[in-house]
Amino acid sequence: MIRRRERVVRRVRHTALQAGDVVIAQGDASQIEAAVGHGLAMVAAKDIERSDGTGSIDRDALALMEVVVPQRSRIENRSAALMSLRARFAVNVLAVAREGEPIHRRLRDVRFRAGDVLLLQGEKDTLAETVRVLGCLPLAERKLTLEPRRIVVPVALFVGAILTIVIGVLPASVALVAALIGMVLSKTITMNEVYEAIDWQVIVLLAAMIPVGGALETSGAAGALAGWLAGVGSYVPTWAVLATILIVTMTLSDIMNNAATAVVMAPIAFELSNALGISADPMLMAVAIGASCAFLTPIGHQNNLLVMGPGGYRFGDYWRMGLPLEILLVVMAVLLIPLVWPFGL
Repeated sequence: MIRRRERVVRRVRHTALQAGDVVIAQGDASQIEAAVGHGLAMVAAKDIERSDGTGSIDRDALALMEVVVPQRSRIENRSAALMSLRARFAVNVLAVAREGEPIHRRLRDVRFRAGDVLLLQGEKDTLAETVRVLGCLPLAERKLTLEPRRIVVPVALFVGAILTIVIGVLPASVALVAALIGMVLSKTITMNEVYEAIDWQVIVLLAAMIPVGGALETSGAAGALAGWLAGVGSYVPTWAVLATILIVTMTLSDIMNNAATAVVMAPIAFELSNALGISADPMLMAVAIGASCAFLTPIGHQNNLLVMGPGGYRFGDYWRMGLPLEILLVVMAVLLIPLVWPFGL
């Protein structure tokens, strides 16, 4: 409970409520609603002014939406007060759920973290678009209407791109970019949607890591490391070396971007295959699979973090489930990779 901007932490249960007190409550939506019906008013649910300055929005025109804060969203590490959500976006923050942790601050001062689940209130007609602008992802189901053209054109272009890749007419990079250009020219998507869909932080990360991978190869560091691994590999079976590359790549992918992990590990795997006198294909496939298996931490991949808040998961839940899964994948990969991509040159 907060009284005159001072926090009352101790003996809250025995403190008489006064007009103007702010009570931070935790519970189910039905419990909160019942409490509000007994003389309390939601502080965050103040009237929302229209953006055009024509007055406040009628309560009947308001809607609620549960959203999750993804990594690198616009509101991550910022509070409702800092962003002026009510004034700039006509949105109220009614509740915050954070991995079951109790929140002891006013909601307007809570800095949102990736994985938080927010209950937002806003105008029905604009709330979905506002959520998109904020970079959040809605949890509630929305009724979507898709025009047949918007379905047929992307599917046709994508299937055409895949066929040209399989037949060998065009490389994957050219075919997929051509399909994207086709969707833009057919007005299936706009250039603004294209720019918003690009994860620029990953692009910058790759731009920084590709020279690192090149430096590992040109400086001889990859060769030196590969030589050491090859020396160890002379005493163990080739499949054990393959498993080592796979496990190391998995470990790096749990703490680093998967694309960056592949860029760093690929030169080492290639040099190692040369040192052992075997085909590079199985080693590079081990890198590709290992970079895609980030199951031990919520930060290994954005999808891991996305489900953390809504699922109520904790950091330790990931390795408890991810470790057996990664062990299974290592066993299956070590058995199957040499069958499809043999070690022989």
